[in-house]
Parts: sequence; C-alpha cells; structure tokens
Amino acid sequence: MIDAKSVIEIAERHLAGGDMFVVECKVSPMGDIELLIDSDTAVKLEDCAALNRAIEAELDREIEDYSLMVASAGIGSELKQLRQYHKIIGSSVEVLLKDGVKILAKLDAADESGITLSYEEKQLVEGKKRKVTVEVTKSYKWEEVKYTKEYLDFK
Repeated sequence: MIDAKSVIEIAERHLAGGDMFVVECKVSPMGDIELLIDSDTAVKLEDCAALNRAIEAELDREIEDYSLMVASAGIGSELKQLRQYHKIIGSSVEVLLKDGVKILAKLDAADESGITLSYEEKQLVEGKKRKVTVEVTKSYKWEEVKYTKEYLDFK
C-alpha cells in the first residue's frame, strides 16, 4: 500500500526551490490519495496538474492500484501549516477554540508557540453602566486552538 509519507517526499522533491509547499496528504485504505498543496503566492490549475503527473511518473500502477488527486488548499479550508498562517498575517480569520468559543479576528502573528489575534469584545469598564466595545489583542497557544480558517466577509 502506498503511504502518505512517500507521496509527500515525492511532492516535496518536485516542489523544492519554489514557493509551493505540501499542506497535507491523506491515503485511504482503498488507495485514494489526496494531496493538498499551497503557495506563498497562488496555486494554478497547471501547477496541480504538473505535480500530479510528476507523482504518477514515480508511482507504479502495476504494483499498486490508486487514484491521485492534487489540489490547492482552498480559501475557507483549515490552516494546517505555519507557513499558511504567515501568508495571511493581517487578514481576517475564524478561530474555533477547543473550549467551543468561536472568534472572528485579525491575525496579527503566528509562530511555533501559537497565534496572536486582534478583535473587538464587549467588556465592563469601570465607571460605565453598560459594557463597552474594546479592542482586544490576545495570544493563544496551539493547544487551545481547534482550527483556524481564513475568513472572507462578503458584506
């Protein structure tokens, strides 16, 4: 059976030196391979097709029956790699924390320890009778984050 690690190695070898990178690879027990790639700029259909052909050239259909799909990690899909976070710093994101809280915020920073978000929150301020909307900047560790997606506001 073809394993995800070998597919990732082949893909990374063909993507080396460019601005594209592997996000995720899933291989089902039936031999369905799904490889998601992303780029610091943009992933074109031709890029996916070329990588698909390069991977198929290195895998042997005579030994193993499989189907291969190479696709771009689309807008709205969960971010999986730190490099994806770096690409959208300054953009709006939707973050779901493991405690069930969903936050719509601006991504200020991302590193090995976690992410920093800026968002508006209603808080009780001393001297005020009602809660006031306040700009909050808060950091979250990766262990607290269930997922992060780029958020597109169509308003």
